[in-house]
Parts: sequence; C-alpha cells; structure tokens
Amino acid sequence: MIRKLLLVVSTIALLGLPLIAGGSQSTSSVKEINLFHFKVDQIEQWEEISQEYSRVNPNVKLVVETVGGASDWVTALKTRFASGSGPDIFVVDGPSLARTFDEYLTDLSDQPWVSNTFESARAPLTFDGKLMGMPFNLEGYGFIYNKEIFSQAGISTPPKTIGELRTAAEKLEAIGVTPFGNGYSEWWVIGMHLMNIPFAFQDDPAFFVESLSNGSATMAENPLFQSFQDLFDLTIEYSNANPLTTDHNAQMALFNSGEVAMVQQGNWKELDIYASNSNAEVGFLPIPINNNATFSDRLPVGVPFYWVVNNQSSVQQEALDFLNWMVTSDFGRSYIGERFGYIPAFYDMEPGFTGGLSQDIQKYAGENKTIPWNFSTWPAGMYNEFAEHTQRYVAGRLTYPEMLQAMDESWKRLSQ
Repeated sequence: MIRKLLLVVSTIALLGLPLIAGGSQSTSSVKEINLFHFKVDQIEQWEEISQEYSRVNPNVKLVVETVGGASDWVTALKTRFASGSGPDIFVVDGPSLARTFDEYLTDLSDQPWVSNTFESARAPLTFDGKLMGMPFNLEGYGFIYNKEIFSQAGISTPPKTIGELRTAAEKLEAIGVTPFGNGYSEWWVIGMHLMNIPFAFQDDPAFFVESLSNGSATMAENPLFQSFQDLFDLTIEYSNANPLTTDHNAQMALFNSGEVAMVQQGNWKELDIYASNSNAEVGFLPIPINNNATFSDRLPVGVPFYWVVNNQSSVQQEALDFLNWMVTSDFGRSYIGERFGYIPAFYDMEPGFTGGLSQDIQKYAGENKTIPWNFSTWPAGMYNEFAEHTQRYVAGRLTYPEMLQAMDESWKRLSQ
C-alpha cells in the first residue's frame, strides 16, 4: 500500500511540473507597450496612468519614455526608428512629421473614438480619407496677461493691435512693471510659436508654405513678415533682462511673481499659474501682426500633438486598446480633463478645468477668431533653424532683413 501511495504521489508530482512551469510562463508573458512622448511636465501623471492600466490589464505593461524640454525629441524619435527600436505608440506634432514616419503609421479610421472627435482636430492628420493619428486635445497660445496689473496701469481695454500693445507697454513700465517676460532661450517659444504668426495670417497659409518650397515666394519679400518686425521689436524693447538665457520655467516664475505683466505662452501653463495663485486673474491677448484690429484679433488654436500607432509593432492591437481606454474609461478621461488640464478634442468630454485661458480659447474658437498652427507643416528641422536665426536677431548679430534672408535660405535647403 505504501509503495502504491508513493507511486501515486510521484506521478502527481511529475504531472504537475509542466503545470507549474506553464503557470510561471503565463505570469512572465506580460506584453509591453512602449509609449514615447515629449511632455516633460507630465512624467508623474504618466507613471500613474501606467500603474492603473497594469492594474486593470495585468498582462499588459505600459512603459513610458519622455524626451522633451531642452532635448530634441524629434531627433531622439528618429534615432529610435533608425536603430530598429521604434516605440509602439508615439507622438507627431502634425502632418509634416507624420509624413516623415508615414511608413509606420496605422490607419485609425475604424477606431471607436473617431466619431466623437472634432472634425477640425482630425483634419490635419487625415490623408486620402484615412485618419492616421488620434488628436488628444486643443491648445491655444498668445500673450498671457495679468488682468490685475493691467487694471493698476489704467489699461481698461485689452490691446488688439501693435500700436495699442505699445501704449499698454508704456503704461505698464510707468508703474514699475516690466511688460514682457520673454523666454527666448527656448527654441519652441521663439522659433516655432512666435514665427508661426506671420505664417498663420497669410490669406492661404498652406499655399504660402508650398510657394516657399517651390521658390515662388520668400519671407524676405512678404509684407506680413516685414510688418512683423514691429511686434518682434516691441517685445525686445520692453523685455525682461537676459531674454536669451530665460527658459520657460524662469519666464513663468517672473509672471507668477508679478514682475512681468505678459508672457508668450499657452494654456498648458494654466495649472502652473493657478498653483502659484489660485485667485489669479489671467487671460489671452492675441499676438498682433499689424494695426488692423479686426484682422489681428485672432488667437492661434490647434492640436499640439497626435498619438500614432506603429504598424510594425508586435503589440499593435494592445496599443490600439490602450488609446481607446484612455478616451473611454473614467480614469483616462479624468486625466485628460482634470490632471492634464486639457481642453479635450472630443465632443463627449468636458474640460475638467476652465480657467481664464481655457475660457478665452473656447471664446475665440466659438467666434471663429482663430488662426492655425502652421509650424506643423514646415520642413523637418525648420524649428531649430528659425530659433537660431531669431535668437541671433535678438542678440543684435543680424539685422531683421538678414534674419529673413537666413530663414529663406534655411527653408530652401530643408525643403529639398
């Protein structure tokens, strides 16, 4: 009897080994989704999202890589693909960069969230009727201004033209407040957002970009680029000290402390402002292109980035499932509207936070007083070269005509 029992136990043990090994393999077969983005101010939130997604999907792990701030995230992304380690989900900032990675993009047209997105948000990444990216949110930028300081300076009506903005700057300086806090050490502040303005005010911005590329137009000969010198010079004349060594954090510190009355930034800084002062009274002033109030009173509003899925990923379906979860689950939606402070690009999602900047974006968009974000249509590498040329102008190393000529030369080279 004892021998029979030992035989039965041994048999069970031997039969159980594969089961135990199989269980171990099942536990270790967690699929990883590699997600790449450039929002350095959201590292903590994305870690929380990763943890929650693994909790509700134990067999999936979201690994988040963040490259941004002073780092060139586009070059880092290109390097990843060149080395054969392209992420499963990554961001593109518009159609130009999307075309750079077009061989890797997954058609998202059949995804369940598509019908809930604003058509204007989908349009830039819709090619031949196919939607190649998920728009996450709407953003706007301009001159963020302190309404209380403006009132103290006797500025009762927000300026809409370059002339009115100069008058406001003079009044602010008269009460001992520096009008502009310029973060001109940041390539994206000066080379991308600021230089978008003369592009966006063109009668047909897309046609103008095409004309630059085929050589039938130049920035140096364009009237709007020529008149933009007045605005640019105004920000320099009434600037904080050392604008070329002031980054976006130092820029916002100047604004939040009340040392400056205006900063060229976007609603992505809204939570930072209210964290510093929950009672802050702030709003947007459009960046004027000339002295025509009707023409200049428009705010740049667009989609800052799109999520795209690598069609060569081994976890392509898992990547699609994650994006759908982000915009349909209560947890994901709460991060878009509340934790990120975004204005969602979805009909069925309300902003979780609506401060003065978000309200102004919704107001200008509702009144159809917006201009596009054309920098996403520029040739790859143009941001950085624009930043170099504009920074040299601020430093006094180029005249304004020389700056425009240098920009034309860069465009000609990079668009070939």
